[in-house]
Amino acid sequence: MGIVVLGTGSCLPKRVMSNVDLESIVDTNDEWIRTRTGIESRHIGGKDEQTYILASRAAEKAMVAAEVTPDQIGLIVVGTISSHMQMPSTACFVQTEIGAKNAFAYDLNAACSGFMYGLDLAYKYILADHSMKVLVIGAETLSSRLDWADRNTCILFGDGAGAAVFGFTDDDRGIIGTHMLSDGSLWELLHMHGPESSNPDLKVENNTGAFIRMEGREVFKHAVRAMEDSVNTLLASKGLSIDDISLIIPHQANIRILHKLVERLKVTPDKVFINVSKYGNTSAASIPIALDDANSQGLIAEGDMVLFCSFGGGFTWGAALIKW
Repeated sequence: MGIVVLGTGSCLPKRVMSNVDLESIVDTNDEWIRTRTGIESRHIGGKDEQTYILASRAAEKAMVAAEVTPDQIGLIVVGTISSHMQMPSTACFVQTEIGAKNAFAYDLNAACSGFMYGLDLAYKYILADHSMKVLVIGAETLSSRLDWADRNTCILFGDGAGAAVFGFTDDDRGIIGTHMLSDGSLWELLHMHGPESSNPDLKVENNTGAFIRMEGREVFKHAVRAMEDSVNTLLASKGLSIDDISLIIPHQANIRILHKLVERLKVTPDKVFINVSKYGNTSAASIPIALDDANSQGLIAEGDMVLFCSFGGGFTWGAALIKW
């Protein structure tokens, strides 16, 4: 008996921004971006492509793949840091958009680990109620949260959404385990301020605006070590080794982090799914988009051991293992 992925889906904005396009916006060039990040292009949201719209289209595809109707969804969890409104949540907008009238819905802010934390929640909810079907979505329009004059961040991120429907099965497939962690003491290395307070007594000093700010070199070191440790801890707790894994789907941060993770985990590159070149870093949408890509390409077969790992602002990080 286990909690399985019943179906996956994804949605990307129509507009594709290449590295060459960025050359007219900020002091950079295609070669500099590709060699340092592995990113060649990213999708940028346009008119009628708000976060909840991308999330809803991804959700609809996942439900079709899962052969689940909207009224069968009991819970919608959306991992995002770029909703178009503070309230209501993106998840509530998705609920209305897809017609999931029987679901309760809320957002989850864990930055790039948002989908992973949502997966962990789905696991716990369905363990408690085997009849429940949970829709977990990672969705971002980070183009609305970038300082387009800051070449250290604006070249990295893109927009998009990925979704998965989770449910119960009587066989031996499903989520084997999760291992989630966080460390709020390091928040300054990767953060985003909110709008300035209208209460002068609660104004935050040095609020540089609601943009992503990052100390890239420090984040790199923490990200690689944290993902490696979470993967090894999870595998050890289940009496497994990295050799038991069929496919690793990591957060698509940048190619240097991914290559270093491959090296530290001592796996061959063909065991790690990478699509960062096409989409850039889509934060909470990164893993579910990659999962849907791998799934739609037929790279995951029933019985495969699929490992996920992520790292994001907070810091938040973790790993999850599923027998497909």
